[in-house]
Amino acid sequence: MNELLLWLIRGLTVLLGSSYPTIAPEKMEAVDWGRDPSYGIYQDYRYTYDSYVYLFWDESTGAGPEDAGMMTTKGGWNQLGDPSGQGDRAGNLAEAEGQESSPEEREALPGENWPAMAQLQDYDYLMKNFYSVHPSTTAPRDLMKAEELVKMDLSLEKDPSVPQILIYHTHSQETYADYGPENPDASVVGVGDTLAQLLEEKGWNVIHDTSAYDIQGGTLDRSRAYNYALEGISRILQENPTIQVILDLHRDGVKESLHLVSETGGRPTANIMFFQGMSRTPEGEIAYLPNPYLKENLAFTLQMQLDAAQRYPGFTRKIYMKGLRYNLHLRPCSALVEVGAQTNSGEEAHNAMGPLAELLDRVLQGE
Repeated sequence: MNELLLWLIRGLTVLLGSSYPTIAPEKMEAVDWGRDPSYGIYQDYRYTYDSYVYLFWDESTGAGPEDAGMMTTKGGWNQLGDPSGQGDRAGNLAEAEGQESSPEEREALPGENWPAMAQLQDYDYLMKNFYSVHPSTTAPRDLMKAEELVKMDLSLEKDPSVPQILIYHTHSQETYADYGPENPDASVVGVGDTLAQLLEEKGWNVIHDTSAYDIQGGTLDRSRAYNYALEGISRILQENPTIQVILDLHRDGVKESLHLVSETGGRPTANIMFFQGMSRTPEGEIAYLPNPYLKENLAFTLQMQLDAAQRYPGFTRKIYMKGLRYNLHLRPCSALVEVGAQTNSGEEAHNAMGPLAELLDRVLQGE
């Protein structure tokens, strides 16, 4: 079996969560099982790729399927809704991290336009003003009920004697523009240290996991970073069952001409973006990636987003929704947060932790 086919099978194994992909029943008759055994896998691959081309984008390099020598029958990424034609930038085949958004998608809600509940109950208003939905997923009306999400009680009684918040980094090697030997804290791990300290000052007991889940054998390897992170944080949760809040801090990747910054509290501050894995494709829920806490996750980020729109106008980008799960299924208050991008300075990223800590504290206290 040639190298390309082996690569495709490995990709499908991760993508579909099984030893072999499952062929669509309507395609079964088209497979000639009398040929080389690899022919059936090839046919199944073609069906899967034709149906889910958006999940095959090589997001760690920005290369499309054609660049990887893969076959295309759908006409490419732009036909699936990427407004810039740039594709995604970070993550991996199985569980990717984020997308460079258009200027319209990055527009933050001004504080003076903080909406009333009547507006939020309008599905179209809610989705247009608060969310950016990647074509790999959907946000159905029966799930996006604003009143239910806004009024959901996510409060947690502070108990400094036991860990209650976990901060970690699936992509620990992400850094900012001025990172280097003279400024080693200009990284997502350094930013995590700052957030942990600020939350501890507010009375929370925090564990900051600095494990390098994207380093394997001494080299950068994001191909299974989310899998390794799941193993690591699951061990931490088993040892510390009192943890109820999980935050995965990342740094986005954008065009070099884009600077995601606003003035917050009189300081230049990197914009943040809550990233929501939906565990669903446009065809429906992904059965092998269940998230029993999806509604709680949605409530958690929307409540912080609303509070930010009122208290820190311009600080947040729209909540970004994508199809996979991103390890957001372990606790009700789980969030993946993109803190700025590679064009931000470390200072701007660290400055963002003050407002973020305040938003987290307020939601967890039921305010």
